[in-house]
Amino acid sequence: MFDAKWFFDLEKQIREMGADSDAQSFDEIREMLAHPRRFSPDAFATMCAYVILAGGFSQKTAKRIHKDIMEYIYKNGADFDAIFQMFHNKNKVSAICKIWENRTELCDGFYVKTTDDERLKYLAQLPHIGKITANHLARNLGVDTVKYDVWIRRLGAQYAGISRTDELTDEIKRACDNMFSHMCAETKLPRGYIDVVLWKSCQIGLIKL
Repeated sequence: MFDAKWFFDLEKQIREMGADSDAQSFDEIREMLAHPRRFSPDAFATMCAYVILAGGFSQKTAKRIHKDIMEYIYKNGADFDAIFQMFHNKNKVSAICKIWENRTELCDGFYVKTTDDERLKYLAQLPHIGKITANHLARNLGVDTVKYDVWIRRLGAQYAGISRTDELTDEIKRACDNMFSHMCAETKLPRGYIDVVLWKSCQIGLIKL
C-alpha cells in the first residue's frame, strides 16, 4: 500500500467500474486542479449546493437531488417553499437559497482571497458548509486541498500506524498530511486528486478499513 502502483491500480479499477466522479468527473477534477479557472457566480452557487446536499447521502442520491433542485432554481429562482417540497431539509434548503440569492457577492468574495488558507476559511463561513465541507467545496473549485472526512482519517491512521479514531485530532491530521505528501511524491499528482481517488476507493470497498 501507499505506493504509486497501488494508487494507479485503484484509479484503474474505479474507472473500469464507471465510478470515477464526484460533482465532476475524475478527469475534470484533475484538470481543474492543474489549471484552476474562475467560476461564474451561478456555477459557484451550484458547486456550493452540491456539497451541501452531498453530506449524509450517497453520491448517486446527492447528484439526483442536486440536478432536480438546480434545474428548478435556474428556471424559477430560489423559492424556499417550492424547493422544500422537493427536498425536506429546512437547513439545507435555506442555505442553498441564501447562497443562490447572494451568489455574485459570495463568489466575488471567494476570488478576492489570495491564499488557499484564506479561501478555505471563507468557504467554511458560508451557510451549512463548515470546516470539513469547505475542503470538499474548495477542491471542486480548483484549490489543491483534501477533505479530511472519516475515510481519509482512517486511512491516514493506517498509514501512520496509529490508533484509529473518527475524530480529526491534530495527530490524525498530521498523519493524513504526511500520507498525502508521500503519495504526491510517489505519483506526481496533486493531493486534491489523490484525495478523491482514495476516498472513492474506500467508499466503494476497494480499500478495506
